[in-house]
Amino acid sequence: MKMKFVAIVAIALVAGAQAGTYTDRFLEQYNKIKNSNNGYFSKDNVPYHSVETLIVEAPDHGHETTSEAYSYWVWLEAMYGAIQGDFSNFNTAWNVLEQYAIPKLQNSNSYYNPSSPATYAPELDDPSQYPSAIDSSVKVGIDPLANELKNAYGSDEMYSMHWLFDVDNVYGFGNVQGQCESGPYASGPSFYNNYQRGPMESVWRTIPQPTCDNYKYGGTNGFLDLFVKDNSYSPQYKYTAAPDADARAVQAAYWANVWATAKGQQSSVSSTLSKAAKMGDYLRYSLFDKYFKKIGNCYDAYSCQAGTGKDSAHYLINWYFAWGGSYNAQYGWSWRIGDGASHFGYQNPLAAYALANDASLKPKSPTASDDWSTSLTRQLELYEYLQTSEGAFAGGVTNSWKGRYAQPDSDLLENTFYGMFYDWEPVYHDPPSNRWFGMQAWSADRLAQYYYVTGDSKAQSLLSKWVAWVTKETTFSGNTFQMPSTLGWTGNPPNVHVSITSYGIDLGCAASTARTLAYYAAKSGDSSAKELAKKLLDAIYVYKDDLGFGVEEPRDDYTRFNEKVYVPSGWTGKYPNGDVIDSSATFIGIRSWYKNDPNWSKVEAYLNGGEVPTFTYHRFWTQTDIALAFGAYGLLFNE
Repeated sequence: MKMKFVAIVAIALVAGAQAGTYTDRFLEQYNKIKNSNNGYFSKDNVPYHSVETLIVEAPDHGHETTSEAYSYWVWLEAMYGAIQGDFSNFNTAWNVLEQYAIPKLQNSNSYYNPSSPATYAPELDDPSQYPSAIDSSVKVGIDPLANELKNAYGSDEMYSMHWLFDVDNVYGFGNVQGQCESGPYASGPSFYNNYQRGPMESVWRTIPQPTCDNYKYGGTNGFLDLFVKDNSYSPQYKYTAAPDADARAVQAAYWANVWATAKGQQSSVSSTLSKAAKMGDYLRYSLFDKYFKKIGNCYDAYSCQAGTGKDSAHYLINWYFAWGGSYNAQYGWSWRIGDGASHFGYQNPLAAYALANDASLKPKSPTASDDWSTSLTRQLELYEYLQTSEGAFAGGVTNSWKGRYAQPDSDLLENTFYGMFYDWEPVYHDPPSNRWFGMQAWSADRLAQYYYVTGDSKAQSLLSKWVAWVTKETTFSGNTFQMPSTLGWTGNPPNVHVSITSYGIDLGCAASTARTLAYYAAKSGDSSAKELAKKLLDAIYVYKDDLGFGVEEPRDDYTRFNEKVYVPSGWTGKYPNGDVIDSSATFIGIRSWYKNDPNWSKVEAYLNGGEVPTFTYHRFWTQTDIALAFGAYGLLFNE
């Protein structure tokens, strides 16, 4: 009865909130994002990573996009429905996601053998150690999901978003909807790949490559032999999902269901909810070890046991899962992998709760709801395991130390998590993956939403400590504020500690934090948390501009435009525009098109010894996060 009562309360709050300062601010920001003159969307109605083109972070160009942006858009439209009573844009956003973000290469998985999911290749420490030699002597486990999913949906294809897109086809691969390269003049967002060479491969050291490589570009073997060493190569496709984005899309669909039901419009979103449930079914690939090896105390690739059934599931939302195979049907092979590493920042208890308990989001596969129920419990346990005495959450855990089932240091064996090892910077080290405060705000927000819906006392306990930490570390002066920006970590669980290495103004992180505080306050009755949420939202509003909200950012890291990109000696290839890839390659050298950007002169002057350039960016996720924070506060408190 407790769960049902909370759901009714949530619906009542939404139904009663029709107008107010903060819902008005949501609509003001929503209209700026949706204004076609402001540049947030492409001609195909695909959300860009940012309005500005010259920006290098996880994507290396502003008019690329990510599955993250798609998921934020779905959430934005769900909240628009809650406030305005029109859920048609929510359905449209999901349809665009389905059209452009989910690969459409037909029959590409028909040769997949669940008893042999993939051939092992160790992850290495530095890009200069690649390509990595595949090793068929390492035993891999059995994929327990493939047959169940095929029986449920009548298809071998995956219903998961690839994570990275060249929306304007700047690179020129032309992998539209995941098809093989049609070249620089292809119309529509082009899929592409990045990051495949270990934890020190920052964006500045990447070699972008097509998702479907038929040797049209690159070298003799396309781009394949830069990453994997094999006896022979064949044209192939490869896609990677960022599971936190797929989970966010499911989370947004959960709220769309709650809000539409409150307004008597559940039937208007029911078909989209079925699609979200399907995505949640395939999202279970994020719950498994990379090579489906048995979870726990895995110190050696050769001796670690291959998994059978679900004993290769860690039940946490991992960093990625991927799939691929031969483009030429005569070769008849394909593969799927998970990931042994899980970052706390990717966990989504509300999505797990919804997939386990919400009838409108119940996946078709017979074991899916049980898997997500187990995942919900495991995620909450991970938050407990990683929480510092200060209140912040440390990095994550892995079943495969160094990405190759290596022997971890002895101190990491003293207190494992289901036999998995603590890692303060899971997966990426340049920069460390848990240095950015945003991971704290994003994940705590999901935990707070779950707490608001369920009243779970474990979630309340975790949040009360986190909220106390954030409250202590957030300061205001006049019209501005300071929050943690970058974090440092010492020790191992249960004695891990956080320090704040820098403070700053990140409007997106502030919005996520305000939303966390609002959901926590609405359920717990904590008036101080509510007051801080309101104060943050009002402080953010000071930074309003014509496109949304912005603050100047100095980018001293842009010295790395000249950074060397490792290419093995003797390897030579070309990009569609003619840029040469060889051992003298640099970041800008293989992206010469950047020199035509209207803001390039600012970077060029800096590279020639000038001042650090500053930019005011309008990232899609940040602008949407701000709108959602205003809307959530307005719906929760009707002020």
